[in-house]
Amino acid sequence: MGMLCAVSFNRYGRLYYLDPGEFSPQVGDRVLVPTDDGPEVAECVWAAQWVSEETSGFPKVAGLAGDDDLRRDELLRKRKAEAKVAAKKLIKTHELPMKVVAVDHVLDQTGTGSARTTIYFTAPHRVDFRSLVRDLGATLHCRVELRQLSARDSARVQGGIGSCGRDLCCATFLTDFEPVTIRMAKDQDLPLNPLRISGACGRLMCCLKYEHPLYARFAESAPSVGSRVTTPQGDGRVVAHSVPKDSVVVRMDSDGSRCSCSRASVCGPRQAYEGRGSEVGDGAGPA
Repeated sequence: MGMLCAVSFNRYGRLYYLDPGEFSPQVGDRVLVPTDDGPEVAECVWAAQWVSEETSGFPKVAGLAGDDDLRRDELLRKRKAEAKVAAKKLIKTHELPMKVVAVDHVLDQTGTGSARTTIYFTAPHRVDFRSLVRDLGATLHCRVELRQLSARDSARVQGGIGSCGRDLCCATFLTDFEPVTIRMAKDQDLPLNPLRISGACGRLMCCLKYEHPLYARFAESAPSVGSRVTTPQGDGRVVAHSVPKDSVVVRMDSDGSRCSCSRASVCGPRQAYEGRGSEVGDGAGPA
């Protein structure tokens, strides 16, 4: 058990959880987060509080941001904006089929000219951008790297709102992309319309994987549609499934009405026969 706080480098961006250590950051405070390129400024969006999980593996807050840290962060954001504008102009000049997605910049803190700008872009195919890198280096006066992102990575970097009305999962809490197949949509009886099952990246929605194990377990034990079953209300035929409710819809033989029965209370004729036989056998044994 320990304390954790959550911070974000961009408003409505991905949350990062840190051990506050000796500090007590409140919502809205600027804190220093240790990174590979040195401490960076982030905003606290979840005040430090006690949690039941083990917190020894979480990185610790490096401190509260001071005036110098805030000025450095403002300069960093300014450099990123300048690099993005310059990249877009030069891409247009070179007539390259590229789209700038994000820019990362590392300031030169040592005076050795170690400033570096990384430009992330998307493109329909591999692009020869060697001349572009040379022009960007001359314009920005620093070392420039270009990295091509996939459609899913592009959505994660840019963020956005999904069809559910919430922030994209990949931009908030997902850390790895797991395989998603069209079979998952079929198993969940979803319409195979690309506009309905595709995310902002144009690929199958990651959330198709969330409930798929539930549908798979339900299919293993529930009677299939069209099979005859015995329910507490009588015999009938399964006409539909309701996986979220863990139930099946049965059309009764007696009057043709439909009733919703829990999966546990429905069994096939053979199962019912074996169950009754087991009860008779138990009762016929010696006292």
